[in-house]
Amino acid sequence: MKILLVHNIYQQAGGEDVVFNQELRLLERHGHQVITYLRSNHELEQLSAIGQIGLVSRIISAEDSKQDIRKILREEKPDLVHAHNTFMMISPSIFEMCKQERVPVLQTLHNYRLLCPAATFFRDGHVCEECTKHGLMRSVTHGCYRESRAATAAVALMLQVHRARGTWDDSVSGFIALTQFARNKFIERGLPAEKIHVKPNFVYPDPGERNIPGNYALFAGRLSPEKGVSTLLEAWDRLRSPIPLVIVGDGPLRADLEAEAAIRNLQHVTFRGRLTTGETRAAMKQAAFLIVPSLWYEAFSLNIAEAFACGVPVVCSRLGAMQENVSDGRTGLHFNAGDAEDLAAKVDWARTHSLELAAMGRKARREYERRFSAEVNYSQMMEIYEQTVGAYA
Repeated sequence: MKILLVHNIYQQAGGEDVVFNQELRLLERHGHQVITYLRSNHELEQLSAIGQIGLVSRIISAEDSKQDIRKILREEKPDLVHAHNTFMMISPSIFEMCKQERVPVLQTLHNYRLLCPAATFFRDGHVCEECTKHGLMRSVTHGCYRESRAATAAVALMLQVHRARGTWDDSVSGFIALTQFARNKFIERGLPAEKIHVKPNFVYPDPGERNIPGNYALFAGRLSPEKGVSTLLEAWDRLRSPIPLVIVGDGPLRADLEAEAAIRNLQHVTFRGRLTTGETRAAMKQAAFLIVPSLWYEAFSLNIAEAFACGVPVVCSRLGAMQENVSDGRTGLHFNAGDAEDLAAKVDWARTHSLELAAMGRKARREYERRFSAEVNYSQMMEIYEQTVGAYA
């Protein structure tokens, strides 16, 4: 099969960029001919003052990207276009071009951008779905995207224009949601259920199951408000008996969180900063469990799948995709999002039930083999691809 993969790279590299590259390599390993169309939001840094003024128009309809896509479709004649991210330099208008050229399109729903200008369903420290219930103007009022009403208005306008045009209803052949939870959210807000497939992200290469349980708790992720790390530090202040906590990652809240840990005199907490993927997985193998204290739904949380691959159980918020991917009492433990006391209670339990925790780690590894390995993912992807191309023929 010949596939055109489309992706707009973010200025700050994230999970979507990792998934795009993993799926590209997976398809190539299985002998598919893959063409890529890549743009980067770093291009914004090169825009002139006039170009900046025209940015609103670009995120709605990027004419250069449309013409690039038309040229590729006519010259390469792919069987399928699979888009990961089109924000900002590509724009959803390329889907209309694909429809004109009669090429089916799949879009992976890596986040909630189609429903929420901030893409997170998160505002002021809590889950927020006001835009889905009361309209996109709510996001403008709150300045949800980059804490700017003007920038939020631009994203909201893009969404409204393409909703009015029927871009996602008429020009996209199918969608890939990462979890059943996300699929249900998109169906609730109007996307056709028959078009939304569920395929999680995957972990490759397989890091292998650890040999012995670790002796500390681990957080790995971006240090930003929606990740709930402040709740984590408060929980550590409430533990009956201390257990070492290693925090891997960087982000806008790092200095504040380090200061908070110092004020609380949390001597068992270590900030290790940003690590490579290999270093992070090595840290996972040495951990007793991974903690995911997020305050938002999490579109997927690749860290959970990585922990499972290492045979490490996960303690996570009872919220969204985390609740779906971690089975409470089987592959990990749930706690109420934002509830430091509940989290502390779960950590205290884990500290004193090492045999049960080790059993959860073994079951987590089996869950990786069943759901999150590359080969399982490839089979799912091919089924979705073949259905999409067959339905379009």
